[in-house]
Amino acid sequence: MTNSIKERLFLLREQMSEKGIDFYIIPTSDFHGSEYIGEYFKTREYMTGFTGSSGTAVILRHKAYLWTDGRYFIQAQKQLAGSGITLQRTGEEGVPEVEDFIREHLKKGDRIGFDGRMISAKTGEKYQKIAEEAGAFLSAGEDLAGDVWQERPPMSKEPFFLLEERYCGRGMEDKIADVRKEMQKAGADVHILSSLCDIAWLLNVRGADIAHVPVVLSHLALSQGECVWFLQKDIITQEQRNYLKERHVTVKAYEEIYDYVHALSFDAVLYDGEQVNYRIVKSLPDGVRRVDGKNPTEQLKAIKNSTEIENLILAHKKDGAAVTKFIYWIKTQIGKEEITEFSAVEYLLAKRNEQENFLDVSFDTICAYGANAAMMHYEADQESCAAIKPEGFLLVDSGGHYPEGTTDVTRTIALGPLTDAMRKHFTAVLRGNLNLAAAKFLYGCRGSNLDILAREPLWSMGEDYKCGTGHGVGYLLNVHEGPNAFRWKRRLGQEDTAVLEEGMVTTDEPGIYIENEYGIRIENELLCRKAEKNEYGQFMHFENITYVPIDLDAVDVQEMTPSERKLLNAYHKKVYETLFPYMTEEENIWLKEYTRAI
Repeated sequence: MTNSIKERLFLLREQMSEKGIDFYIIPTSDFHGSEYIGEYFKTREYMTGFTGSSGTAVILRHKAYLWTDGRYFIQAQKQLAGSGITLQRTGEEGVPEVEDFIREHLKKGDRIGFDGRMISAKTGEKYQKIAEEAGAFLSAGEDLAGDVWQERPPMSKEPFFLLEERYCGRGMEDKIADVRKEMQKAGADVHILSSLCDIAWLLNVRGADIAHVPVVLSHLALSQGECVWFLQKDIITQEQRNYLKERHVTVKAYEEIYDYVHALSFDAVLYDGEQVNYRIVKSLPDGVRRVDGKNPTEQLKAIKNSTEIENLILAHKKDGAAVTKFIYWIKTQIGKEEITEFSAVEYLLAKRNEQENFLDVSFDTICAYGANAAMMHYEADQESCAAIKPEGFLLVDSGGHYPEGTTDVTRTIALGPLTDAMRKHFTAVLRGNLNLAAAKFLYGCRGSNLDILAREPLWSMGEDYKCGTGHGVGYLLNVHEGPNAFRWKRRLGQEDTAVLEEGMVTTDEPGIYIENEYGIRIENELLCRKAEKNEYGQFMHFENITYVPIDLDAVDVQEMTPSERKLLNAYHKKVYETLFPYMTEEENIWLKEYTRAI
C-alpha cells in the first residue's frame, strides 16, 4: 500500500468535495452483508488501517470516526493512533450509534454518501429516512473509497465444489422445496437471497471466495417455478452446469441480479433486509409488495440433521486430537526450545493437516501470549509476534473445516508460574463454561435466558467480558452462524437470541480480558438435544461435542463447588476415552495425568 492513512483520507475528501458529499460511510461488508469479507471488499480497512473484522467508518470533511465493538477496543486504539480517526466504542455509555451520530450532526442541504451495494437494505433505508427528516440528500452509488484504492485487488472468482449428501444429509431439491413452503406461508412469490452461507447451504455447494469461509460470491432468486443463481459464470465446469440444469437451476451472470430484480413482475418479494443490499431493494419495480423478513434458510441450516450431527462429532474427535497434541507439545517443550506465537500457530496447523480430510482452518488462529490475549481477536504475524516464555498464560482460539463439519475451540494454557488472581480468574471462567454446558431447561428458552449461567461466577466478582458468550457454528460454512447465540445484552434494533432447537450447535466461551496483563477464554461447542417431556413441557439439554482437555494447572480447586468438580471430572473422562485411540503411547500417558480427577 502506497499512501499513509492521512493521505488516503485526503484523497477521499477530495472525492467527497467533488461529489458534494459531507458524510461518507464505509462499512465492513461486501455485496452480501457477510461477516468476513474478501480482499477486494476491505475498503474500510484500507481507509482506516484498522484490521478488525467488524467496524464502520464515517468520514466528514474535517473529521473521521470509526465504530467497533468490545472485541476490538484495544486493537483499534493501537491501530488508529496517529491517523486522525477517533475511535467510537460501540455499546459504551455515552457513545451514539452510527445512525444517531449522523442524525445529530446532519444539517439541511448536507449529503450522505455510500456504496449502496455495501450497505444492507435495512441500514440504507435508515439513512434515507434520516436524510429526508433533515432536509438533506442521499447518494447511494458512490464507491469513493474504491476510487482512491488504486492498488485494489481483483474480486475473487475461485472454483466451487458440490458437497455430497453423505456429508450434508439432504439434496438441494428437498431444501428448495422447504424454502418454497416457507415462501407460501409468507405470501411471497419470489425470494431474493444474498447471504452467501445460505446460498451455499441451499444448493449444497462450497467455494473459496472468502478466506476460511467456503462460499461462492453470488445471489439467488427463487420462485415457485424457477431457481436463478447469479454468479461469475466462468468458474462453472461443464459437469457442474449439467448438475445444476438437471435440478432446474438457471445460471446467470453475477451482476445481472440488479436488472433481473428491476424487471420482476411478481406481486410480492421476500428478502432479508439485513442481508440483501440497498441497491437491490431500490432496484425493485414500483408496486411490488416487499416482504422484509428473515431468510427461511437461516433457521433451516442452523438445525443440523442426523447425518450432519454424526459427521460433526467425528470432525470434533479429529480436531480435538490435533489441538490436544498441540497442547502436549507446548506443555512439554516450553523452555526447552524457542517458541513464538507464530511458530505455535504453524505447529497447530501441522497437527490439523495430519487429520483425515482436513480442508482449512475455520478462521485465522488466535495465538496470544500474555498481554496480547487481552485483545480478543489478536492475530500474530511472523515479524511482530511475541516469544512464548515458561510463565503466564497462552490463549489459543482456533478451528478447522472438514467435509464432516466445522470446529471452533479455545484453550488457555498455563506455561509456568501464575498469580493468585490469574488462577481465580481462570477458575471463574471455567465454572461459567461448565455451568452453561450443564444447563437443563424447558423448550422455548433462548440464549438470552441462559447467558447468566456463564457470567455469574465473574459477575459475582464484579467482572465481565464485552462480548457475547457464544454463537452458532455453520456446517462447513462460516464459523459464526445465527440465529442461535448466548448473550444477555441486546442493542437497540438488535433481535433477541433465537429459541434453542434440537440440532442447533452453539459455542460456550466465557472469558476475562485484563488490559496489558492477560486474557482467558475457554470455549467448547454445545449440541442442543431433547431431554424428557412431562406435564411441564419438553425439557432440553446440551451435549458437549468438543474433546479437548482443560488445563488443571491453572485451576484453583477451592474456588469450585463439589458439583462443578464433578462436571469437570466427567468431561475429562469423556475427553480421555474419546482421544485415546488418536494419541501415541507417550501422549496418552501425559493425557491420563492431564485429565485426572480432582
